[in-house]
Amino acid sequence: MLGSESVCGADIVTTVTADKTNATLLTPAMIALDVSVAGCGVSLIGAPTDIGAGMLGARMGPEALRVAGIAQAIAHSGLDVKDCGNLVGPANPWQVAVNGFRHLREVVQWNQLLHDATYAELKTGRLPITLGGDHSLAIGSISAVARHCREQGKKLRVLWFDAHADFNTATLTPSGNIHGMPVACLCGHGPQALIEMSGQVPALSPKEIRQIGIRSVDAGEKRLVHDIGIEVFDMRYIDEMGMRAAMELALALVGADTHLHVSLDVDFLDPDIAPGVGTTVRGGPTYREAQLCMEMIADTGRLASLDLVELNPALDLRNQTAELAVDLIESLFGKSTLMRKQSACL
Repeated sequence: MLGSESVCGADIVTTVTADKTNATLLTPAMIALDVSVAGCGVSLIGAPTDIGAGMLGARMGPEALRVAGIAQAIAHSGLDVKDCGNLVGPANPWQVAVNGFRHLREVVQWNQLLHDATYAELKTGRLPITLGGDHSLAIGSISAVARHCREQGKKLRVLWFDAHADFNTATLTPSGNIHGMPVACLCGHGPQALIEMSGQVPALSPKEIRQIGIRSVDAGEKRLVHDIGIEVFDMRYIDEMGMRAAMELALALVGADTHLHVSLDVDFLDPDIAPGVGTTVRGGPTYREAQLCMEMIADTGRLASLDLVELNPALDLRNQTAELAVDLIESLFGKSTLMRKQSACL
């Protein structure tokens, strides 16, 4: 059950709009997004939990993103932004793993809450953004997206930006933390309550996923990802071929009939620029590489849903990582570096 005071459609909903004097202008975000999505607006759904993580703190992520101005940043592009508040789910009991999973019951509850909230916003034609929270939440959000795509007859493409493959299972995981398992669950490898959430098993075909920025994968997990056939653009590939080549391939064949979902774990970024993460891995993308990813996605005009997860304010420096994340989201919604007064040609 959703928290009655903090869900989309309830009485307490904050709407943020652009300056009325600019309301009729064709903004970059409106050009970048499909007209139907831009016309209906964006919905922010807070999911304040670290139930699937191995470190406390990601539960504070939604508020840090709000403080960094995520609603205002998107609204500045001319889009209607509705902040649905936070979902209300079970507390983190901080217990050891049972049969290979930590906090499975609570993870299922949080993901069902998010599934329902995301699906409801998709049904009204809005673009839902999950403000996490840890990455186990992507099971719920993407399950809702997959269900919606089946009903609408749309193709689905998931871009998974992460330092990790997140394809652990109960037999492979060294920790039992479910934030290391969402891709496996979405592909049908996991507890029944999670893999069935979209109404179909698997929720996703491996061919619908592209992973970008990967640089830390457990040995058994590596074999499973290879065997199942997920297309991975790891940091070795990006170092050798460049981020532009990786993104061109990741976005190949995305067209008017494609729902594009972005799942952005902030540990995708190099920790030198994004320290507010509990699972940092050195050697990640630079600021400009990350901006290029967002801009190339915006250029497709197909962005239809988004996860923004694993921000841990307890580990951040003066909200630096949250502000960087908001900066990237601005680019995702059409803000190009070419429009900045002090931008440099690369």
